[in-house]
Amino acid sequence: MSSLARAWWIAEVVSMTEMLDNRYDVVVIGGGAAGLNGALMLARARRSVLVLDSGTPRNAPADGVHGLLGVEGTPPRVLLERGQSEVRQYGGRVVNTVVDAVRRGADGVFEVPLADGRVVGARRLLVTSGVIDELPDIPGLRERWGRDVVHCPYCHGWEVRDLAIGVLANGPLAVHQALLFRQWSQNIVFFARGAVLTDEQAEQFAARGIDVVSDEVAAVEVIDDRLAGVRLADGTVVERAVLAVGSRTVARADFLTGLGLRAEEHPSGVGDYIRTDEAGRTDVPGVWAAGNLTNPVAQVGAAAVAGAVAAAQINLDLLHEDTQIAVTGYRARLAVQR
Repeated sequence: MSSLARAWWIAEVVSMTEMLDNRYDVVVIGGGAAGLNGALMLARARRSVLVLDSGTPRNAPADGVHGLLGVEGTPPRVLLERGQSEVRQYGGRVVNTVVDAVRRGADGVFEVPLADGRVVGARRLLVTSGVIDELPDIPGLRERWGRDVVHCPYCHGWEVRDLAIGVLANGPLAVHQALLFRQWSQNIVFFARGAVLTDEQAEQFAARGIDVVSDEVAAVEVIDDRLAGVRLADGTVVERAVLAVGSRTVARADFLTGLGLRAEEHPSGVGDYIRTDEAGRTDVPGVWAAGNLTNPVAQVGAAAVAGAVAAAQINLDLLHEDTQIAVTGYRARLAVQR
């Protein structure tokens, strides 16, 4: 996007903020793939929709979105800007702001305070605020995240194929991650970092030619802004061009505690999440959730689908409510006429 186009986009976001209504059918908290796709579905269903987004997408460091038909390789920011434009095309609104709390008003409507002090109401909430990736506290690691420090072979495997890849053990899926990356490269080193392999896992590594380094990792070596290797505690440097590490995901959900909704440990052990049913319903009536907030390992396509599914269910829920209100009013009118 050119600097002129970006300036226009920012100005549009600001003007949208000035024109906010007091109440919407649905407020979507989180403007990633799940939130925008959900908002698009709802806006096309002629629902009034407001998307609130902090502007800090999880995949911002990545060069492109992969494994999603039709947009392969598209930079994440470009994809989000397209999504925002599509939501606005059908009357939805998108505002950059941080949501720190949500409460339910006396009339049952959700109240969402904004950073500028205003409060917007919502009949229903779709929460797609995502997760934060926590990485091991290894000097130099975070700075390379999304570049030559990666986590998902389906997202990055093709781009790092046949390179010297190191896998840093970090959580219950580390061995699985090493075996997966072996599909993209024959040169894999597993940095155990205290993890103990079972006999079966050791045999699998040996059969697949995956070397294991048991020494403690001290730092990531970078030369000319490129990953050069992993420095061990004794000073030895193991040359690597790429590092794979599974993060621990932390749900962006603290603002929901006022509704009695809290994140819990994901069954896989990869981090925490908000539990929902298959339709995206949470334990709090009127609140749906989707995307990485409910499935930390979901790629962009899966997150977008989850947002669409939740949106359809929200619209159905509102439809039932609208119909009941109409029936109540109809009966009241009939009673007066008699």
